[in-house]
Amino acid sequence: MYLNCHSYYSLRYGIISEKEIVEFAQAQKIPKIALTDINNTSGCLNFVRLSQKVGINPVIGVDFRTGAQQNFVALAKNNQGFKEINDFLSFHSHHKIEIPQKAPLFKEVFIIYPFSKIDLTQIDNLQPNEYIGIHHTELNKLTFTDIEKSYAHKLIALNSCTFRNKKDFNTHRLLRAIDNNILLSKLTAEQQAFESDIYYTREEFQKLYSTKTYLIGQAENLLSQCQIDFDFSANRPHQNKLNYAENKEEDNKLLKELCRKGLKYRYEQESKTIIDRMNMEIEMIEKMDFVPFFLINWDIINYAKSQSYFHVGRGSGANSLVAYLLGITDVDPIELDLYFERFMNLYRTSPPDFDIDFSWKDREDVTRYIFERFGSEGQVALLATYNTFKHSAAVRELGKVFGLPKHEIDILSDGKFEYEKLDKLSKLVIIYSKELDGKPNYLSIHAGGIIISEKPIHWFTATDLPPKGFPTTQFDMIISEDVGLYKYDILAQRGLGKIKDAISLISINQPDKKIADIHHVKPLFEDIHINTLVSRAECIGCFYVESPAMRMLLRKLEVDNYLGLVAASSIIRPGVAKSGMMREYIMRHKNPQRRKQAHPILYQIMPETYGVMVYQEDVIKVAHFFAGLDLGEADVLRRGMSGKYRSREEFDKVQEKFMKNCRDKGYPEATSKEIWRQIESFAGYAFAKGHSASYAVESYQSLYLKCYFPVEYMVAVINNGGGFYSTELYVHEAKRCGAEIEAPCINHSHYPTWVYGRKIFLGFHILHSMESQLAIQIVQERNKNGSFESLEDFIERVEIGIEQLDILIRINAFRGFGIDKRTLLWRGRYLLSGVAKPSPQLTLFKSKPKTFELPQFDQISFENAFDEIELLGFPLCSPFLLLEKPITESHILSKDIPEYKNKMVTLFGYLITVKYTSTNKGERMHFGTFIDENGDWIDTVHFPPVAKKYPFRGKAIYKIEGLITEEFGFHTLEVVSMHRLNNMPDQRFVG
Repeated sequence: MYLNCHSYYSLRYGIISEKEIVEFAQAQKIPKIALTDINNTSGCLNFVRLSQKVGINPVIGVDFRTGAQQNFVALAKNNQGFKEINDFLSFHSHHKIEIPQKAPLFKEVFIIYPFSKIDLTQIDNLQPNEYIGIHHTELNKLTFTDIEKSYAHKLIALNSCTFRNKKDFNTHRLLRAIDNNILLSKLTAEQQAFESDIYYTREEFQKLYSTKTYLIGQAENLLSQCQIDFDFSANRPHQNKLNYAENKEEDNKLLKELCRKGLKYRYEQESKTIIDRMNMEIEMIEKMDFVPFFLINWDIINYAKSQSYFHVGRGSGANSLVAYLLGITDVDPIELDLYFERFMNLYRTSPPDFDIDFSWKDREDVTRYIFERFGSEGQVALLATYNTFKHSAAVRELGKVFGLPKHEIDILSDGKFEYEKLDKLSKLVIIYSKELDGKPNYLSIHAGGIIISEKPIHWFTATDLPPKGFPTTQFDMIISEDVGLYKYDILAQRGLGKIKDAISLISINQPDKKIADIHHVKPLFEDIHINTLVSRAECIGCFYVESPAMRMLLRKLEVDNYLGLVAASSIIRPGVAKSGMMREYIMRHKNPQRRKQAHPILYQIMPETYGVMVYQEDVIKVAHFFAGLDLGEADVLRRGMSGKYRSREEFDKVQEKFMKNCRDKGYPEATSKEIWRQIESFAGYAFAKGHSASYAVESYQSLYLKCYFPVEYMVAVINNGGGFYSTELYVHEAKRCGAEIEAPCINHSHYPTWVYGRKIFLGFHILHSMESQLAIQIVQERNKNGSFESLEDFIERVEIGIEQLDILIRINAFRGFGIDKRTLLWRGRYLLSGVAKPSPQLTLFKSKPKTFELPQFDQISFENAFDEIELLGFPLCSPFLLLEKPITESHILSKDIPEYKNKMVTLFGYLITVKYTSTNKGERMHFGTFIDENGDWIDTVHFPPVAKKYPFRGKAIYKIEGLITEEFGFHTLEVVSMHRLNNMPDQRFVG
């Protein structure tokens, strides 16, 4: 009778979790129950896992519907039947085809059609595996047909189970209104479930079907023929691809050959330490059956190298020497003394994490390769994530379906109300927003997770085909790992795009210059010029080290080497900062006497970081060596720090064991609590040391390019976007690096920004409102037929409208013709307005330019600058030149700041960026970053009273008054007052 149960994975329809369904079955002593969500299998595997834990026999399937109308219910007889269901559902999902009214000929699947949909004249056509489901409200109707005489054996009790009570039903109706984007009052009966689709008890079901009890018996008989078998035990075998080559022996042989080859590339001399570590890792990798995992990652990297794609391998896998030898990472774990047990130990059931970053331009092709290389029979899919209702979004959705006006919804969403004073509808919005909070809303795609299985993916789940174009599972990473499918992380970032593009630009702009092998990183670490940039924090545009906070930390720590940057890359993370240990680390780093305050055991465990927990493995070391947890329990902490534990209870059990062990060891309770507080603060934020080291490698690679090829590198930064700062700041930095900046030009610019020698021509892509196809057309026409000789020549050869032509003229893209912009604007309008212009490809001969006389136009001061502000978002001249009144007041410059420690000063700065944050009391405060008239940095702190009294008022030059403070050698301006200065008016629009 429980053949058609819905969880909240019947998206925007169901109400309760799969866990609650299992708890209901357990409470009612229901031995067998079926989860059949609507057109979705997201909850199936976890439902099986939870049912098995409490001794319930789970059945899984799908309720196939068109909209809210049921077509048929499919129940898997076994795992093969589940695959058939997934194949069918995936096909219709991928091709955006409605589910048919009639099921296909399944082999291992039971099909149940609702009685209301059955054509009685076609009942003879039912297949042996097909049945008719009778809802309890249809029993009287059944009595008035002849169907029972000949087909009673085909009839079963079918009652959809969707809600537990009236509140659930109301929540369901709200979800249906949200899904249909209509007011609740407009929701029709056809768009929602029956109010009687309740999780009835067994006794209630017996009463409902008391006149036809055989229907229940036949439903139970159907369930008894279904048996699903997935292994969720701790010792389960993994379900990833079993072999990379033909068999395990071939895999093991290949891994060893590749490692020996890698030794020659990575090390000039092969020490016993290196050989022993390599052999130990290989033995462990073979023992844990992770060889194919390493070889598949190597294969992916090999393909990327063949395409000249750059990559960074990070994650806990960066602790592995084998990964370093295979070229998966560029981090030497011997040099960094990386903790092997963080990478792998016998308690660890999952393979190590390899987060492999590619350029944002290359990742999609790498993903395509993986699907083609390993997924010929459907064994590859992207991982999904569940996008859940959050409070604010739920309030907004509910406000709309209740018909509240926008300003009232805004008040409720912002939380700026007194509940008692709300009207009835507003109170309902708040009440039901709590019901929706945390429920799945829709499926999304994991940031980079890909699974490669031995069996077809549809053995485990149906797949969707989002716009990205690759099949995507209907379950998330945690369910995937539960069943033994461990993901490969193929990620994208713009930092690698900058490196790749910079190297390409260098080869074009300076073909005679030799570029270092940036994967051979050790010479970069020892380069005095690169380390000087690090020590001065001159890192604008460089991966992970350009933010104001990171530049400040580099200066405070006086970092001038790779190992120092590795530590800084982790110290900057919120976990270390939040625990208060960032400040403690800096103090111990700069003052050796301070290190004596460290707990002796902690200092012994972590001498490199002065007894301060900085990395994920430090937490594991403390748990293992300080508190005596075994590596399995420590691994729970690892998963917790990565946000990967299944439940908070799992983490809490480890906390209890930690505290108990500390008591048994005689540690003071205050010490134990403080250390646990630090451990907890790491959750979701801490980096593994190998991960930090990988980030530092990429930082050094970008610093190398910034150091030796600054102009080309800054062009690459501008073209790839996605950095901490705006394009304006990177253009400013290019000037500081010695480049001459030119506005877009029809004869020199490309779609991206380009460089000739030390002259940078901004690309058409930067121009606001310029059509990308027009930009591409301009470059193609110029490449094909040569430079444009005049405005008339340009208009004849390029398809362009008046608005787009105006943009090019105003940005001065025709300046090479020696004609002022106003004259060009008049000419352009004359040539284009009202006259049919022949298509460029139909023009056989150049027409003679039309000549006409125009008066001499007055030149307007800074006309170009104002057009640049509108069309580029910033002027190419100094913003200080555009002030309404020149600065005459006495003030200091950024370079003078160290001389004024603990003194009140006045500075003038152009606002670059603001970081908004809060104090421990919840008060708003800010950190500002400005540049002065020389282009040098000014770092400011705005404490709550000042932040409230003197808010930022947009991008502008500000007069800043405050106190110069110094901490750990880094100077900051504590702002006392701040006033925005006005720019001069644009004379074209005055009067």
